[in-house]
Amino acid sequence: MKRKLIVIGLLCIGTATILTSCSSSASHKKGKGDNVSQVTGWPLNDKRWGGYEVTDYKGQQTPIGMSYVQGGRFTMGAVDDEMPTLENNSVRRTVTVSSFYMDQTEVANVSYREYLYWMERAYFNDYPELVTAAWPDQTVWRSALAYNEPYVKNYFQAAAYNNYPVVGVNWYQANDFCQWRTDRVNEFLVIQAGALKPNKDQSGEDVFTTKSYIVGQYQGTAGPREHHDLDPNGSGKRQLKLQDGVFLPDYRLPTEAEWEYAALGLIGNNPTPENKRRRGEEVVTDRNTLPWGPKNTTRYGLHNQYQGEFEGNFMRAKGDAMGVAGGLNDNADATAPVRSFLPNAFGLYNMAGNVNEWVMDTYRPSSHEDVDEFRPFRGNIYTKYKYQEDGTIEEKDSIGHIPYEYMTPAQVMANGRYETRTGDLSSYKDGDSLSQFTYAYGANTLVNDSTKVYKGGSWHDRAYWMSPGTRRYIQGNLSTCTIGFRCVMDRMASPDGDEQPGGNSFGRQKRHKR
Repeated sequence: MKRKLIVIGLLCIGTATILTSCSSSASHKKGKGDNVSQVTGWPLNDKRWGGYEVTDYKGQQTPIGMSYVQGGRFTMGAVDDEMPTLENNSVRRTVTVSSFYMDQTEVANVSYREYLYWMERAYFNDYPELVTAAWPDQTVWRSALAYNEPYVKNYFQAAAYNNYPVVGVNWYQANDFCQWRTDRVNEFLVIQAGALKPNKDQSGEDVFTTKSYIVGQYQGTAGPREHHDLDPNGSGKRQLKLQDGVFLPDYRLPTEAEWEYAALGLIGNNPTPENKRRRGEEVVTDRNTLPWGPKNTTRYGLHNQYQGEFEGNFMRAKGDAMGVAGGLNDNADATAPVRSFLPNAFGLYNMAGNVNEWVMDTYRPSSHEDVDEFRPFRGNIYTKYKYQEDGTIEEKDSIGHIPYEYMTPAQVMANGRYETRTGDLSSYKDGDSLSQFTYAYGANTLVNDSTKVYKGGSWHDRAYWMSPGTRRYIQGNLSTCTIGFRCVMDRMASPDGDEQPGGNSFGRQKRHKR
């Protein structure tokens, strides 16, 4: 009996040694157990064991020109009483937004001209109408009883205005810019990873888009460090995938809630914010009326050489755009350079004044009613890739984009969204269906699904509109000399910008020490 126990013990030790050996052989350049499946025990990243790959993800990088905005809850809506002539469409309500990244400044003329330059190189020979459609409307500066022709001729293209915010861009053009930026940034990251060589001659359907590359419809020229394919039945080399951790999420316009949250900069009002030595307190001491802190004033308040200077670019009173000679109050007749004035607590410039900014939301006066408390947004449109009969994704179109289609009501309901019954949620719970009136755009309303929200106040607005809780609307296909935009990007996984895993963990070292 004793000998049997010894034999069994030796077998157990031998089996454990074999399993440990398998794990060790697969754990190249990683910690113990990192290269072993936590559900099967099979080695990962090993061609001999099937080649299932799991990337050692280093965390999401902060995109160039952007600031990290740590999410949280806040009271969304008007801070001061709304003007009597306005609808009560900005009611206070508590909501939560996730963390994200936001452009530190409005998109400048020089950056938008870079977009047009690329569009001309890629599409002008075959599709000049695409280039024409992307140009901002420079005639927005014209006014019947003002002489603004110098702005019409010079503002967008002259070098003097390189770093001034682009205007004359409508909501749809701003979204197209975001898509272009997504593709150019991800193309650069793929080239930087060595998977592709730069293609300066791409045009027509032979252009890099993130989606066409990921689904294998953009080949390009292989770079010096092609990714090894560990699939035993593979070709030995493969293109990068989302799972490799190289690609960044899409650039897009901010939602109204995200924009308002970022503009308020309430992280600056936390009396004991989290740092390397302590846990932050869940408290905000004051509510901001304006982006630059808990004070209801447009002037710099500290007792130094800057005391009394304007902290935003706006119209102080009728006919007063910049003060008097020898005492200019905001030092800007119309717009100012995008890095003018002080940034707020999130490092964002001109979240009040200079130019209004497009947000992603479709406008409804009742958007505060039945609003989702987590990541509120109106304007969802559910889409999906088009597939061919053999189950493969439809071929890219003539300008290199993967086609998609709107989901039908039947497809939406099949996914369990019985409360919507449609793929376009712009009018969901907007109150129209309960009204005794029939609304017709242009007859008794100026609101439809193309009506979009803009926020922030501009160089031509009074100070009232600089409060982040105020909101206005205009048709998305229109543009003005007072509306610009900036982009945001989602923060993936953990909301902590220091690359700490999500959730409170008591079993691993924490960033702060109690």
